Amino acid sequence: MTAIVIVLQLVASMFVRVGIVAPTLALAPIIIGAAMYGVGAGAWLGTVFGIVVFLACVAGWDGGGNVLFTANPFLTFALCIVKGAAAGLVSGAVYRAVAKRSPLGASITAGIVCPVVNTGIFCLALFFLYHDTLVAWAGGTDLVLYIITGLVGLNFLLELAINLVLSTVIVRVVSARRGA
Repeated sequence: MTAIVIVLQLVASMFVRVGIVAPTLALAPIIIGAAMYGVGAGAWLGTVFGIVVFLACVAGWDGGGNVLFTANPFLTFALCIVKGAAAGLVSGAVYRAVAKRSPLGASITAGIVCPVVNTGIFCLALFFLYHDTLVAWAGGTDLVLYIITGLVGLNFLLELAINLVLSTVIVRVVSARRGA
């Protein structure tokens, strides 16, 4: 699962763009890993994802991330790791909480929670920790509106759609692994 997360995020970082950010293609394997192996695995896979995102920021494959890295390398590293690990951990916890009642419901809920946590932490960090950079990017528009419509809106919706479409696949993979 670790290798899949690395490859998918490298492909996204180098070749896929939605505005100035690269969509996260690695969320589905993070959710699958968390569902199959627990919240610790989700946190691990999310951390691996965060490391790849950070490397993309450093290398300049993620233009917006590179701007954040240039502004504050340590804070950018911490942000990448925290948002990735939290997305994996929380989606794994949500999956576990719902799975006994409904495996499909657990997959759908985890598929929603994972990009919400990942994008939510990113947006909060931009607003509170990279405020000057955000103001410059927004170019005089309302910051919250800019974050939602200009910076992450389409990217988030794409990530959410991918996870919702893959929810049934996630259920099948986990069920096959468990022999259900």
